[in-house]
Amino acid sequence: MTDKQQQAAADFAAAVASWRMKRKVSQGKLAEDMGYDPSYISKIETGRSRPTADFAQLADGRLQAGGEIITKWQAYEATKTAAGGPVRASAAVSTGGSVLVVERDEARLDYDGSHYTLTMRRKLRNAGDQPITRYLIRISVDRYPEDPARSNAHYRRHPLTWDALDLTAHCAGEPMAQSVKLDRDATKEVWLLFENADGRFPFYPGESVWIEYSYRVPDTHWGRWFQRAVRLPTEQLLVELRFPAALDPVVWGTETSMTAEAAPLRTAPSRREEDGALIFRWETVAPDLHARYRLEWRLRARPENPTTPRELT
Repeated sequence: MTDKQQQAAADFAAAVASWRMKRKVSQGKLAEDMGYDPSYISKIETGRSRPTADFAQLADGRLQAGGEIITKWQAYEATKTAAGGPVRASAAVSTGGSVLVVERDEARLDYDGSHYTLTMRRKLRNAGDQPITRYLIRISVDRYPEDPARSNAHYRRHPLTWDALDLTAHCAGEPMAQSVKLDRDATKEVWLLFENADGRFPFYPGESVWIEYSYRVPDTHWGRWFQRAVRLPTEQLLVELRFPAALDPVVWGTETSMTAEAAPLRTAPSRREEDGALIFRWETVAPDLHARYRLEWRLRARPENPTTPRELT
């Protein structure tokens, strides 16, 4: 390993340790949340294990590092390229030797008065040199983010369950098998597999495919805002919210990045009425990597104290 590689690896390890201590999370707790053996976190922070894309993505999300951990991993990858290692797309995040780009990202959130149904459609492009056999999604809720003890107590009493979520996933019309990576009261992580009982359909280099997944969450677990975090290079991003018109909803939004405080969305969500529903739509082109876009709402016909954010990755 060259001196530059060693320094980049050390910078990555320091970033993980710094954010872990900042969030007051032990190595054991971080390993448990991410689905790793506890000794692995120690090996990463002491430089005995080298950074990987999966670890960087999961650690950045769990520690809410705003993309800094992923950036340190990318800097480490760049030193490998300079030393004659595999060439990777400059901004893309690698998974198992492959590079994913999101050509179009569509999120639709429907509220029926008691439950939210989230339907995600993504057109992915494999810009790497290896086939992809799985895709990781995360479902995470936190009703009281400013009061962890209260939030933990709430989800111990009212955990998210797989039966209630009723998660389904498809790729180009084919059902996708699922493999649970993390199962906690308020957080689930699932590998969507490019296979099912009838066979396998790997996602090969140069190909673009649509994947779609959907699940339901009761409004007792889902706050009145919905946040999209850009963790992969994305060309188009769309969010659509649908509410019963009788609830008289009003919607607004903010955006943040690694270098800017929260500010109003640069363009307002559009609004239309259709079959008794009010539909709010917002989209953008070429969003910045690590940007976060949050849409919030108030149901004027149903006053209620605001709850908490819900973020999808």
